[in-house]
Amino acid sequence: MVTIEFHDPAGTLDAATPYATRLSSLAGKRIGLLSNAKWQAYRMLPMIKQWLEADFPAIEVLSEDSYPQGNMLIGSEEVAQQVKQSGVDAVIIGNAA
Repeated sequence: MVTIEFHDPAGTLDAATPYATRLSSLAGKRIGLLSNAKWQAYRMLPMIKQWLEADFPAIEVLSEDSYPQGNMLIGSEEVAQQVKQSGVDAVIIGNAA
């Protein structure tokens, strides 16, 4: 009799690593924008920056140009350290699909 083993490529989630706590307000906060450099991100992230600055008093938004861009870079430990050193209270990561 032949035994066939199957590999499940889905992986697992590490439940021990919780999401970051949410900010109670964006007013007066420093927010960083990280771009994965996908389609239309160059257009959408500056609009998000503009909207945040219009809606929240004393907010400081670091543009996507403040950090390296692209999926191959933004997940690296070096970029994580750069984000931490920039002193942001939160980060918005994304694109405009």
